Amino acid sequence: MLFYKKMESPIGGLTLVADENSLKRVLFMDEVLNVKAEAREDNKILNQALDELNEYFNGNLKEFKVKTDPDGTKFQKKCWDVLKTIEYGSTISYEDEAISLGDKKKTRACGNANSRNPIPIIIPCHRVIGKDGNLTGYAGGLHIKKYLLDLEREHYDL
Repeated sequence: MLFYKKMESPIGGLTLVADENSLKRVLFMDEVLNVKAEAREDNKILNQALDELNEYFNGNLKEFKVKTDPDGTKFQKKCWDVLKTIEYGSTISYEDEAISLGDKKKTRACGNANSRNPIPIIIPCHRVIGKDGNLTGYAGGLHIKKYLLDLEREHYDL
């Protein structure tokens, strides 16, 4: 059974989706919850994710602890695992991500996997940028990617 909870954030409304054991999705305000889920106020995973996201947006949290279990292919999960290693306030290129997986030729595949990351912000795909330093692609929009990177740079030394 899946449960959801909505929250307001500086980047707009977010919908958090979890089962009893882990966070499954974070949806941006214009994304549709296309799975059967029930609203739940007492789900410990949803409450932990909401608290951590609020702390993150306040600049007080640099590493998420909430348990995640995103649905995806084996390759996508490997890409998302790389994302979890990118330190707060830092960025890597899509090429760097592919190289860390052992094959520079998988740069585009990494970008595609990142675009399907079901738990953005917490699994920080916003920290992956173009090789030339430009912001490229983000499911929530480049303005949100820029906001998140600026937020982290502002609070990096705290």
